[in-house]
Amino acid sequence: MRRRHRGKSGAVLSKLVTAADLSRRVTKLTSILEVAKVLNAARDLETLLQTIVREACSVVESDRCSLFILDRETDELWSKVAKGSTPIRLAKGSGIAGQVAATGKVINLTDAYADPRFNPTFDQLSGYRTRTILCVPMRDAAGAVTGVIQALNKHEGGFNDEDEELLLALGGQAAGALENAVLQGEIAELFEGFVNASVLAIEARDPSTAGHSGRVASLTLALAQSLEQVPSGPYRGLTFTDQDIQEMRYASLLHDFGKVGVRENVLIKAEKLYPHDLEILKSRFEIARKDRQLRSYQKRLERVRLEGERNLPTIEGEEAGLLVASLLELEEIFQFVLACNRPTVLVRHGFERLLEVSQSSFEDSRGEMRPLLTPHEVELLSIPKGSLSSEERREIESHVTHTYRFLMQIPWTRALRRVPEIAYAHHERVGGTGYPRALANAAIPLQSKMMAVSDVYDALTASDRPYKKAVPHALALDILQKEVQAGSLDGELLRVFIEANIPERANIKTS
Repeated sequence: MRRRHRGKSGAVLSKLVTAADLSRRVTKLTSILEVAKVLNAARDLETLLQTIVREACSVVESDRCSLFILDRETDELWSKVAKGSTPIRLAKGSGIAGQVAATGKVINLTDAYADPRFNPTFDQLSGYRTRTILCVPMRDAAGAVTGVIQALNKHEGGFNDEDEELLLALGGQAAGALENAVLQGEIAELFEGFVNASVLAIEARDPSTAGHSGRVASLTLALAQSLEQVPSGPYRGLTFTDQDIQEMRYASLLHDFGKVGVRENVLIKAEKLYPHDLEILKSRFEIARKDRQLRSYQKRLERVRLEGERNLPTIEGEEAGLLVASLLELEEIFQFVLACNRPTVLVRHGFERLLEVSQSSFEDSRGEMRPLLTPHEVELLSIPKGSLSSEERREIESHVTHTYRFLMQIPWTRALRRVPEIAYAHHERVGGTGYPRALANAAIPLQSKMMAVSDVYDALTASDRPYKKAVPHALALDILQKEVQAGSLDGELLRVFIEANIPERANIKTS
């Protein structure tokens, strides 16, 4: 009876142990499924690698784990994450991990030092004592080995078949997640290169603006960071995610890309007249000078004919004086025209005098009368501010629409889908006076308002350009304040920009 009773108890105990093992196995498999979700959602490679190593230790109940990734170009294994040790590099086929990578077969050692493939060097350097090893291959969807996971020193006993199975399952999940993360990283690098190339294309059109896009991005991101710290006001409690920051950065870097669609001579126009037009005007004044000289000598001959040669000295003296006065007048007119050609604010009487000058004429070599200034030249020289005519200004302003159309051709991710919209509104103004859509304040994205402050500041303080001089930092801030008062820029954003000293935070040199 006792022996039968023991047999029955042993059978019951055996069933209970099996049930416990099964429960533990289900728990670990469930854990791997949960880990798989985490791995598939991870995008940052370093975080992903640390997660894999941590979960591998948990699943097989080991002391420490290492993950090696196979570099197919060099045929080497790199320990991107080595828990408790420094990163190491192995040749494929070298050591335990190298053997697993080369053969694709699991290695499970109950006594590491008894196996000749084990290299004790790392133990000797770190002071660690390796006893048991479980090393399994990581395979991608095509079955190719992409790396290995190595677990050291199981907490109790040695690694068993179940540990091999669980670690292989985790390795498969990890390989897929790593492949996705690496691909995401490569795509990010590719797009970063595309953005940088686009910026170079913009700046190649106008080398004098080199660095503008990068500085606007730096200023805008520094302003975003400062906005998150304001203790009061309309932007209190505002936060930006990493995706928001990246979205803002790309919009800032590419905000002027549409300038590639603007004619280069308009883009870099330094004065009201183009250089070739100014040369034609100069030649015309030279002909007018010769015409006045010729007329003076003709008049002298006529007077000599009428008054006689005996009066030649008197005639020469009088006509020479008149010629000098006439040429001085012409030179003064020419200098006035040159002054009007520079992009400065022209006072009202300047317009009137240009009209008077246009009434002056000279006789060309064919005997035809020509005006000193053509109607088109008068129109351009009468530009009240800057160097661009109304038509040219509209062409420059069209760069915003060109930018939007270009950016809309890019299949942005969901996290970056607002890049075109943000860049599109960087010349809109809170008072509804901006372009190209004259949006009201509420319709302008906050990121665009931030970019507007940064864009105007950099345009003012950037190094000398052909059409403007650099403005000192303090004067630029005064001009920005006037823009706020005029209803162009967001006053609260400018307040933070000034108080947080955004240019310094963005490492922008100021004068």
